[in-house]
Formats: sequence, structure tokens, C-alpha cells
Amino acid sequence: MFRKLFMLCTLVTLLAACNGESPLATAVPAEPNLPVIATPVATELPPTDMIPIMVEPPEQGAPKPINSEHLPQRDDGNLTRGAVFIDHSELSLMESDPIQVRLTLQGSLPTPCNQLRVIARPPNGQNQIQVEVYSVSDPDKACVQVLEPFEANIGLGSFPAGHYSVWVNGEMVGDFVV
Repeated sequence: MFRKLFMLCTLVTLLAACNGESPLATAVPAEPNLPVIATPVATELPPTDMIPIMVEPPEQGAPKPINSEHLPQRDDGNLTRGAVFIDHSELSLMESDPIQVRLTLQGSLPTPCNQLRVIARPPNGQNQIQVEVYSVSDPDKACVQVLEPFEANIGLGSFPAGHYSVWVNGEMVGDFVV
């Protein structure tokens, strides 16, 4: 029994070492009472022009990202960028103080393995809010080739008084006045 358990533990250890993922580097403290600090080996951030910014008026504080499940992720650089097929888009103004703007998107991803990504940029000089919508997938993962429907509600934030237009992947989807 002990021999089988030892062989199983050895096999699990070898498989864990061969999985291709980078292990965490750990700093072992000199004092036994100090905590062990784990630091990832690679921590690449997306380029600053790719970091989504959801806009709030400056007097409201710093911009806060909304709908983080659709924001670009740190490991997206290892994935293949793909298309998104948008069938319907709609703007909604939420009755709040300050007024919040929401973009609803309905469409399809190329496969069930694709993940939705959305980047919303602050208004430019013409008060145009550019929203980039795309998908990412693992190129090494086999996936059934069938469209995967999605619906996403994207909070764009609040804006100072003015007339704004929202553009998704270069096409105007609507406008609003605050």
C-alpha cells in the first residue's frame, strides 16, 4: 500500500512539474514568524492605450472600470484575437444622480470557446465615445465551430453635461444628451 501511495505521489509531482506553467517565486523569510510572500514570475500589464477607462466627472473622483468580466485580461497576449458579430445594440440612461449610461450588446461569438472583451474609451474632442468589442480564444484549444450567442450590459459611466455619441467598432450606435 505504501509503495502504491509513494508511486502515486511521485507521479503527481512529476505531472505538476511538467504542466508548462510558470511556478510562483516565493521569498522565504529568515525569521520563522514572518509570512511567506509569493510573487508571480511574469506580471505584464496591457499597454496604457488598451486599458479601459470608464468616465466619471473629475469632481466625482477617479474613473472606475465597470463590468470587469469583459475587460482585457493580463493573459490575453497568449490568446488569439477574433471577431464578434453584433446583432443589436442599445443605449440606456439610468435614472440616477449622476445619470449613468449603459450600452447593451446582443450578438454571437465565433465559438463557445471565445471570450468577450470590451474597451470603452473616454469621449474625444467631438464627444464621441469609442467602444471596441472583440473576442479572444486559446489557439491551442480544440473547439466546436458553432456560434455562441451573448448579451452584455456595459456600464459606460457618467458624463458632464453635453451631447455624446457612442460608436461600437467604428459604427455609431446612438447618441444621448446629459
